[in-house]
Amino acid sequence: MPTPLLKYCWRLGLKVGKNVIALLQRVTEAAVHVNGQELSSIGKGILALVAVQREDTTQQADRLLERILSYRIFPDADDRMNLNLSQVEGELLLVPQFTLAANTNKGNRPSFASAASPEDGKRLFEYMLQIAQKTSSPVEAGLFGADMKVSLINDGPVTFWLEVS
Repeated sequence: MPTPLLKYCWRLGLKVGKNVIALLQRVTEAAVHVNGQELSSIGKGILALVAVQREDTTQQADRLLERILSYRIFPDADDRMNLNLSQVEGELLLVPQFTLAANTNKGNRPSFASAASPEDGKRLFEYMLQIAQKTSSPVEAGLFGADMKVSLINDGPVTFWLEVS
């Protein structure tokens, strides 16, 4: 049930949750470093930066993960984007990034009012990671709440914004 604050924000047309977000990047390689140490890395595949917003559910996370894994962003023999991650035997790197939930419509400073609480964000991100590891391989991840350094070579460049409501 939406809170009175959420109802008020919706009436004003403000974006406040209800959309799990992923920024997908087709990569030839990507890595996450924490405190100068490599935490995880992948070769050819998808780097997915993931943001959880208030009111997001496991059902939305399931649907977003399904879209990430089945999104056809890899070239076929005719150089058309017709292949998904498993068809190219690619790897997946999930990285939590709450800043994707920012509202940037006003002023010079982002608002994070729509981002999930750290506890809820971590819970839903880790849920997505567990499901991904059960349904796809290989799967690597960033560390929720850590100051991460993410490096990548974007292939194309190919980048897509996905939201599931």
